[in-house]
Amino acid sequence: MVEPARELDNTLLGLPPKERARLAERLISSLDQESDFDAEKLWLEEAERRLDELESGLTKAVSSDDLQREVRSKLR
Repeated sequence: MVEPARELDNTLLGLPPKERARLAERLISSLDQESDFDAEKLWLEEAERRLDELESGLTKAVSSDDLQREVRSKLR
């Protein structure tokens, strides 16, 4: 690690825990912004595909209660 980065690292690690956590959250958030757009686009495409399947009759909706009952019966 180059010297200025090492100094910054030491300074930041010397911050109180709450400040380090706030900074970590901001840094991670800054990385997530790029991938969030791609993920949001993919989820929107998936939602539209599923809606098309429902509207065309290719698939049918199942209530969460029915789904839970089915899954529980298969796990027994």
